Formats: sequence, structure tokens, C-alpha cells
Amino acid sequence: MAATTEIVDPQGVLAGIKVIDCDAHWVEPPDLWTSRAPAKLRDKMPQMKVVDGVSRWFIGDRDIGAMGASVVTKDLEKIHHRVSLETFDMIDPASYDAALRLQRMDDVGLHAQIVYPNGTGFTGNNFAAIEDPEIRLACVKIYNDAIAEWQAQSGGRLFPQALVPPWDRDEAVEEARRAVEELDLRGLTLGDPRLFGVPGFTTDHWKPFWELCNSARVPVNFHIGGTTGIDSFSAVWDDYGDEKHLALASTLFYMANWATIGNFLISGLLDTYPNLRIVSAESGIGWIPFALDALEYQLDETARTEAKHLQRRPREYFRDHVYACFWFERYAPTSMIEAIGVGNVLFETDFPHPTCLWPDSQAHTIEVLGHLSYEDRKRILQDNAAELYKIDVGD
Repeated sequence: MAATTEIVDPQGVLAGIKVIDCDAHWVEPPDLWTSRAPAKLRDKMPQMKVVDGVSRWFIGDRDIGAMGASVVTKDLEKIHHRVSLETFDMIDPASYDAALRLQRMDDVGLHAQIVYPNGTGFTGNNFAAIEDPEIRLACVKIYNDAIAEWQAQSGGRLFPQALVPPWDRDEAVEEARRAVEELDLRGLTLGDPRLFGVPGFTTDHWKPFWELCNSARVPVNFHIGGTTGIDSFSAVWDDYGDEKHLALASTLFYMANWATIGNFLISGLLDTYPNLRIVSAESGIGWIPFALDALEYQLDETARTEAKHLQRRPREYFRDHVYACFWFERYAPTSMIEAIGVGNVLFETDFPHPTCLWPDSQAHTIEVLGHLSYEDRKRILQDNAAELYKIDVGD
């Protein structure tokens, strides 16, 4: 197997820091749903099939999405220039096996990981293709049961984020409550509810959900790919090949998350729910200072009447309620941390996705954060995440 990169840290940049990776993924095993569903629903559950040499998820004959992005092979090589390996049996088993995932984490010096879905869509949005609400809800509940088992198997090092069913307000509240109180899951992953044809987050429809999140102090994570902001794929010009198309579409995905964050900053929700914490996952951080400048300027120029109800400025709301993750960036972590806020930045590796830092995440963090004080490095790499997701890092 390919050897992992040996890390040299003569200055001790990472010494004494238990690094928490705040955006990684698993690839759901082919029998995740069928092995857990009651007999009457088993044939209606997502099943993985190989079509034209590619593993995909199906409900009956209906294709509901790809296997899930994973470009790290069984030989621990990262394959470039593609979204994913073709079939499930090609990927590194650490993409789904908890014990092997912990080995990979040990190889690159990670204490814990926050983990998001793959085949379900990063926020469960692929379930929008399922018409039967009973099947949709069963898929969410089975997924959450499975990831709770995965978390338990990890001994407090893997923290998958729970799905909620946004198409049903009452079920969303109940499943969020169950995830936090019964399954001990440490956060929720959510997309734009309008994808499911239900009212937006500022309406009374969502009041019980926000009340639960506020009282439970559970973070709500918005991963790229689950919003209705920029249509990243259609925005790319038609005359490019697959590689250029993927490169630009991926970049647009990151900044599309600003649609969600910007909406929260002017919604008034953060005044009503002071304990609400919002995470922008896999979106990067370099765009944040400009976006905050632009929003404050535009509010002053064009929204003086409608913005009167807001108790704080967007930059203040961001400081108190929002977190964002960086991984491959160099300029932002070396030059913009103060403008973004040390208390608002999280680190991620995005394993095992195409842009993941595998296998040299330590080398990258040493390079881009080495200029910061020990206290600031520790806050970005450990303390912010430990406090947000209630992760025990010892003394």
C-alpha cells in the first residue's frame, strides 16, 4: 500500500493540540438501509446497483444518486481528475469502516472528525427524489440509527451529523430531538427547505425546530450542495471538458453557501434564538471578509427601513453565531484570520472527497497556521470544534 506522508514539525506547531477535522465524509455501505428496514419496506429502500460500471443508489428502478464521492483507493492512493472511483469495491474501506477510519486519522494526526453523508446528498437532499413520505422518513431514521452505531464504535472520535426530514415540520422536530437526546449525535445537517416545497426558515412553520435547536444548543450545519443559491453546474459554460467543468463548478459551490449564511445574518432569527449556531461546511473562508463588507454596505444603502428590526450588524451576528471551515486554502489562513475571526474558523480535510488533503493535512496546517500564536492555533484546530460539538479532548 502507498505510504502516508511522514510529517516533520520541528517547531512544534501542532504540539499539544488535538486536531478536530470538521468536514469529512463516509460512503454509506450498500446494505445500510436494506439490512435495517422492516420487512414490509425492505424492497423499497435504497439499494446500490452497478450500472455501466458505476455504483449508484436506486429505489426500485429509480436512480436517486451516485454512490458518493471517494477518490482514495484500497492502496491509499488519491486518484485525481474525477469526482469518485467507479465502484464501491474500489474505494478505501476507511470510507465506511470505523476502525479503519481511526487508523487513517492516526496516520495524519487527527483526534476526531465531524462526518457528513455522501450518497444521501450532503444534507439528505437526494431523498427529494423519493415520492413516498413514509419511505423518505424511514430512510432518514435508518440513516441516523446507523451513524449513531458508527459514532459508538469510534469511542468518541467520529461524530456523524444527523439528518432531519425537512418536508415534514413535526417529524423534523421529533427526529432532531431523537438524534440529540436519544442517539447522542452532536449536530444536524440541513439544506434549503424550499428544495422540498415547504416554507422558508423565517416563517412560523420552522419556529418549533429553531426553539429545539436553541434550547438543545445543537449546531445546524449547512454543507455545500444543499442550497438553492448558485446553480453551480449550469453556470459553467458549455464548451469545457469534464475537468474544467468540475473545477469551476466546485469553486462556485463554495461561495453558494453565502446565500444561506447571508440570509441568516439579516433574518432576525439570531436575535430570537441567541444560542443558535450555524456552520458553513466545505465552503472555505477566503470570501467571508468581502461578503460581510458587501452585506453591511448594501443594508446601509438599500435596506435602512427593513433592517431597523435587527439588533446587531451582520459582522456581529457572524462573530457570535457562525463558523466556517477551511482546508486547501493558503492565502486566507495566512493573511485573513483576524478579519474573519479566530473564534469562527474550523479546520477540515474533506476526506475522502476529490479536494481532500489526504495524505498531507498536517503539513498543510503547519504551513498555513504556523505564524499564529499557540492559543490561536489551538482555538482553530481544536477548541472551536470541541466547544461547538461537545467533544471531550481531555485536559
